[in-house]
Parts: sequence; C-alpha cells; structure tokens
Amino acid sequence: MSHAVLVAGVGMIPFTKPGQSEAYDVMGAKAAIAALADAGLQYPQVQQAFVGYVYGDSTCGQKALYHVGMTGIPVINLNNNCSTGSSALFLARQAIENGSADCVIALGFEQMRPGALGSIFDDRPSPLDDFNAACDELTNAREVPMALRLFGAAGKVHMDKYGSTLEDLAKIRAKSSRHASNNPLALFRDVITAEQVLQSPPVWPGVMTRLMACPPTCGGAAAILVSDTFARKHGLKNTVRLTAQAMTTDFPSTFDSRDMMKVVGYDMSREASRKVYEAAGIGPDDVDVVELHDCFAHNELITYEALGLCPEGGAQKFIADGDNTYGGKVVTNPSGGLLSKGHPLGATGLAQCYELTQQLRGRAEARQVEGAKTALQHNLGLGGACVVTLYQA
Repeated sequence: MSHAVLVAGVGMIPFTKPGQSEAYDVMGAKAAIAALADAGLQYPQVQQAFVGYVYGDSTCGQKALYHVGMTGIPVINLNNNCSTGSSALFLARQAIENGSADCVIALGFEQMRPGALGSIFDDRPSPLDDFNAACDELTNAREVPMALRLFGAAGKVHMDKYGSTLEDLAKIRAKSSRHASNNPLALFRDVITAEQVLQSPPVWPGVMTRLMACPPTCGGAAAILVSDTFARKHGLKNTVRLTAQAMTTDFPSTFDSRDMMKVVGYDMSREASRKVYEAAGIGPDDVDVVELHDCFAHNELITYEALGLCPEGGAQKFIADGDNTYGGKVVTNPSGGLLSKGHPLGATGLAQCYELTQQLRGRAEARQVEGAKTALQHNLGLGGACVVTLYQA
C-alpha cells in the first residue's frame, strides 16, 4: 500500500563562504530545529533520519542530530556527490510511501574549504576517473579545474550545436543575481549585469568566466516528511504534497555518445523528469516554478532542454524571451540558485525543497511566484545521480 507523502516542515540557515560558517554539526542542528519548528513537531516524533554530506567522516549525521535529541532512531548517512541532499529526500520519501515510517527528517549540510572541488583520497581510483578521461578525449583544456572543465565542455557542445553564446550564459547569471537579491538566505545578494559577468576573469577563454561558476559554500537545510495519516492525526497545516519523484544514474550513453552534455548528466535529467511527469500525469507546461541544478550557467542552459521546459536547441530563445524569470513561462531558481544562493553540496537539494515549499505555501515574500501550484526540483551529482521531484500545493 502506497501512502501519500507530505512536506510538513522545512528549515534552512543562511549560506556563507568557507571559513565564515559554524561547524557542520551546529549548522545541521540549526537546520533540523528550524524544520521541526516549521512543522510544529518535536524531535521525539521523528522515526527515522537520512543525513547527507560529501566532505566529512562517518556518522556526521549523528553528531549533528544529537544536538537536537538522542532518541535511538535510525540515522542513515549518505553521500551522492552534489545530489546528496535530494538523495536524502528520496530515501525519506520512500520510507513514508512504503509505510516504514510516518514522520522522517531529511537533513543535509556541508562545511567546505575555499577553492575548486578536489579529491580527498588520492591513494585509490577516483569515481570520476571515467568522466575525466572522457573529457580529456573530447576537449583540449586540461589546465582547467575538473568541474569547470566538465560543465564548460558541455556548454561548449551546446554552443557549437545550437548557436548559444557567452552572452546567453551571462544573462542566466545576471538573472540569478536579480532573484537572489530578494533572498535573505543567499550568499550573494548584489545584483550584477550580464556585462559584468562577461567582464569577470576568464577561467576558460571563450567558454566560461568566473561569475558563471557557483562558489564553494557552507550551510545546512532540512525537511520533515510525513504521511497524510500522520498529518491528519496531528492537525498539521501548511503541508505541501510530494507528488512524484525519480532518481536516475548514468546510462551507457553517458560515455558511448561521445557527447559532453551527456557526460555531465543530460540523459539522467531527461529520463528522471520524464518519469516524474508521467507519474504525476502532467507535462512541463504545467510547471509554475523550478529549482534546477545551476552549478554553472552552462548546466542551467542545457537543463532547460533536458527538463522539457523548452525544445532541444530552444534554450537561447527561452532566455531571450524571458521565459525563465518572472512574467515568463516558468520561473527558474527564484532563490538565486546555486550560482547566487550558493552550493553547500550536502545541503543543496534540501535548500531547493525549502524554496519550493515556501513558494507553494505562498510564503516566499518578494520572491513569490504568483499563483504557484506546481513546482519542479532538479538536483544533479556527477558520478552520477540525478533526482527530480514534483511538489503540488
């Protein structure tokens, strides 16, 4: 028997630069406490916990949650690269849906270091070796840091195939800054123009400038999921329904296609969104607001097409027509996205959940998307995993 899954509470702390945050356990505890308060619940009512982080030792989840309470419940720690937060959400949703629990917390946090992402364990094969090898074979930019090279190369494929430009990418980044200016929890709140994005230092000439990449960030976010039965029993209000969700991992096309867009997860995103639309009985035209994984402006651009928000090859027109912002077809990343809000890896997916829950409640204040009833979340990690989630008011 499948049980309806509701988001009863969400919590998030302001995202900060590395070196300016509290320790991971304090950030995690504050996000969890905020989510519980938002739901109007106490920690002893939580029956299971799924906790995500990328850079940390074993059982960091326990370390964070023990500040909230020590009730003996299962605490599962997980790492799925940049999709870690939504992977925690995926497991929490499954626990509610299959009847294993009635009240579950999904928690994510990250205490990051400055600079580009890198491997911690250099004495063993990296899970990204095959991705780097494909990039080496298909591009000529080995001096560019790994993540910038992978996603920059994907953007370059789109430029070469469909005619998108650096100016299109700059418009995406400028849009994210305008949205983030209304988000008190975002890392960067200053509005910047497309011209400023283009004039920022190049990290890959002709392909990417510094402002087209998201910054390393520290932060925490959490969500409380409950069954509809639990919500009725406890009189919970302001819940949002988690209508459909899908997780995908890599297909043979990731490498066989010799296409950098697919190396960074285009097919994972397309298939996960297809499954979600099918399960919910809707299409992309029914979506009002989207939080998608814009780790680079390049990934936002290609993800418009992967999610079906516009046709393949239609991203340039989608941007030019303003269909990715207020007054357009579907507001993308009203929070400011990873580019402006920040990207603490383990927290990102749950921060997306936070934003969309507030949008569907009508509580997003200056960021509010008028009449938002259906929201789509897209969270991607290389290695690889993609989680797409659909929420409805």
